[in-house]
Amino acid sequence: MKIPTHIAIIMDGNGRWAKQRGLRRTEGHKKGAEVADSVARWAAELGIRYLTLYAFSTENWKRPKEEVEFLFNLLVRYINNRLNEIINEGIKLKFLGRIQQLPGNIRRFCENIEQKTAKNDRLNLIIALNYGGRAEIIDAVNKILAAKLKKVDEHIFERYLYLPEMPEPDLIIRTSGEKRLSNFLMWESAYSELYFCEKLWPEFTKDDFLQAIEDYSRRKRKFGAVIKDEE
Repeated sequence: MKIPTHIAIIMDGNGRWAKQRGLRRTEGHKKGAEVADSVARWAAELGIRYLTLYAFSTENWKRPKEEVEFLFNLLVRYINNRLNEIINEGIKLKFLGRIQQLPGNIRRFCENIEQKTAKNDRLNLIIALNYGGRAEIIDAVNKILAAKLKKVDEHIFERYLYLPEMPEPDLIIRTSGEKRLSNFLMWESAYSELYFCEKLWPEFTKDDFLQAIEDYSRRKRKFGAVIKDEE
């Protein structure tokens, strides 16, 4: 297989998975967290350098307050329980989004985890938290205006994104059968390959992950150019 450098995933379907089983939505989120943890291990085993998981969008604040609080508490609890293993497995954690607008305890948690895993270099695990693709672009524009730059090209613009060191995703996977990006990595996904899986996120398996990568391996990435054998 041709292993991507960077895979990004829209983890969709936790609520529907729970509803199908007569469970509360929170049970779907718990199961989804377990799958996310497994995917990070699979990615590290395959030598993938960057894995970005869409955990909480700027639009998710519209959800019931109790569910929002549960999601943040689940994130904190899950990472804290796994922190020693995360460090031992060489995983560096970064958070992508409007982190400064999060509640103080969550913001401090993110900063603390980034510091504790900063020296790891096996896998860059990026959690998109309070993230929106349009928000990222707007925030970049405002930073450029504050810097009083008179002229900007793509390379300069990218320096003002949330994580300018993060390479663009080679492959974006979305589960649950929905076929849209939902405001995820709008700038970075310009030439990303898209893969849509019909399974709900809690049902996503290692075979599904490998199938997505195998599908990616068969594609010819042109980036707007012409491949020689197609001339």
